[in-house]
Amino acid sequence: MLKIVGVKFKDGGKIYYFAPNPQDTYQKNMGVIVETSKGTEYATVVYPSLEVTDDQIVSPLKTITRIATDKDKEQIERNIARRPQAMKLCQEKIEKHNLDMKLIDCEFTFDGSKVVFFFTSDKRVDFRELVKDLAAIFHIRIELRQVGIRDETKLLGGIAPCGRVCCCASCMPDFRKVSIKMAKTQGLSLNPTKISGLCGRLMCCLEYENDYYAEAGKKMPKIGSEVDSPDGKGVVLSTNMIKMEVKIKIPVSEGNYIYRDFPVEKLKFKKNCPCGKNGKEKEEIAEETDS
Repeated sequence: MLKIVGVKFKDGGKIYYFAPNPQDTYQKNMGVIVETSKGTEYATVVYPSLEVTDDQIVSPLKTITRIATDKDKEQIERNIARRPQAMKLCQEKIEKHNLDMKLIDCEFTFDGSKVVFFFTSDKRVDFRELVKDLAAIFHIRIELRQVGIRDETKLLGGIAPCGRVCCCASCMPDFRKVSIKMAKTQGLSLNPTKISGLCGRLMCCLEYENDYYAEAGKKMPKIGSEVDSPDGKGVVLSTNMIKMEVKIKIPVSEGNYIYRDFPVEKLKFKKNCPCGKNGKEKEEIAEETDS
């Protein structure tokens, strides 16, 4: 087991592991300075002390350079303050060159030696002249990075249909695969407007409870199938996989029915089998997230 410190560079971002500096003591939400492949970066401590196995880290494990000082925090604030003006200037140059691209966000590296502009576009964009103009204005390294529609939502954030901040912008470090099959498994409406997020793609949260619904679904009868109940044979109208209850329609006389809710364990029926003709589980193509 190795003792590490978990840090992240953005709110809702991925957590990275670094070796603690023996001379320092870390606390949650403390600012630290680390060396990455991009250079010197400012990060926030998420896990002050954590033990992990060797297979959970990427070697070589770098050591935290030092705890951030007030001067470092002021540098971060200056970088954030520069962003609105940088966005304005970049947008003006985009319009000047009549480029088919939508500017999303920008960020300065910790030491201020580079600025990265994020944009979306339906096609490849020749932004060489734009880079030259921006370099002449900022006199630092310029990087333009094209991102997908999911990344746009992650960068900008927003309020999801559930009323909470989008998962990708708050609590989900990496995008996950989601599919229509997950919505079917959970008994959700397949109306695209009901199961799509702000980005227009399937909601990431479909994946969260999919394992539970997949297991619960195996214990439930199919809607429209016939089951034996304590009150007699009936037809399944609906299922509640949270309460593990089944609503059935039971005939009592010609043209007359009663409706009852029963716990699934009190019913007798043929178990669901998510298998195809060859005995293997049917597969549906998952909707890949944008990288």
